[in-house]
Formats: sequence, C-alpha cells, structure tokens
Amino acid sequence: MYGWKQWSRNDIVYGIIIPVAVVLLIIMVWRLPSILGGGFGAVKGIVMELGELVVIAGVPLVLGLVWNRWAGGASGFLLGSIYALYQANTFRGFPGSGTILIAYVLSAMLIGYIAGALNRGSSSFLRMIISAVTAGTMGGIILFGMFQLSSANVVTGLYGFGLTVLTRTAVGAVVAAVSKGFALYGVTADIKSEP
Repeated sequence: MYGWKQWSRNDIVYGIIIPVAVVLLIIMVWRLPSILGGGFGAVKGIVMELGELVVIAGVPLVLGLVWNRWAGGASGFLLGSIYALYQANTFRGFPGSGTILIAYVLSAMLIGYIAGALNRGSSSFLRMIISAVTAGTMGGIILFGMFQLSSANVVTGLYGFGLTVLTRTAVGAVVAAVSKGFALYGVTADIKSEP
C-alpha cells in the first residue's frame, strides 16, 4: 500500500503527463475543423464519427466484454439515449427523425448485450475478438437497416454501409485488444451473474 509520501516518477508520468497530453490531443483534433477553415468538411465528419463510435459502440463493448451482457446492454441503452438526445437538437423534430434517434439507442444496447452474451466473462483474446467483432457488426447492420426506414436518412449506399457497419466492426477489433489489456491487469468485474 502506498502512503502519501511514496511518489515515483511513473506516478507523475502516467498519472499527470500522459493523461493531460491525451486530453490536449483530443481537444486539438476536435478543434481541427475550425482551425482549417470551418465548414462541414471531411475532418469534422471523421471527428464526429469517432465520437459516436466511442460513445455508442466502444464503451458498451468494453463493459460487455469485461463484465457481462447486462452491463453492456444497460450502458448501451444509457449512452445510446444520451447520444440520441444530443442528436435530437440536430434534427429539431424533422419528420422521420424519431426512427434514427431510436436506432442509436437500440444499436448501442444490442452491441453491449451481444458482446457480453457471447464473451461470457472470458479473458481469451480469440473469444473476445469474435464476440466484439460480431457485436459491432450486428449493431451496425441494425443501425444501417433502421436508417433506411427513415425519411430523414442521409446514410445510404455502399459508402453509408461502410461508414455505419464496417466502422463498428473495426471498433470491435480495437476494443477486444483494449479489453484484453484490462483483463491482463485485473480490471474485470468480480460479480458473475452469467449461468
């Protein structure tokens, strides 16, 4: 156990310098569109997509993999709801926007639940990657399919499919590696509710 006098250089590097550098990098990337002239360009679209993927795919996947299906599904529901509320301002009651907004909630919930249901608390990297990639792909397919049911949809065609589905598949692979790192360092839930 560490007392208040026991500090090391690693505490400063990993506790202050690296986290602050990561936050500053995120701020820089987020402000990049306005620095480069504003508008809704490719950089702004990429930044927005990364934010969406972290909130409604990455976090539910991590919780599903390292904890269980209920944690993954519940976090997906909560974060999907928050993301839908954030996007509701963009649509401002545009006809057909309700389908898109509920799609964010259902997709995120499904991603977290499937990841947990397939992984079942395993720390096997192969099982984690199969579970996460399957969950991300299924959630992306549901999201893309629900988008097609809305008159407010602008995500269509092969590019829309790639943006919606394949990005979530890729997030599944990345999150599996991150979750395996969590498992290696003992960051898993001790509560087992899986049969």
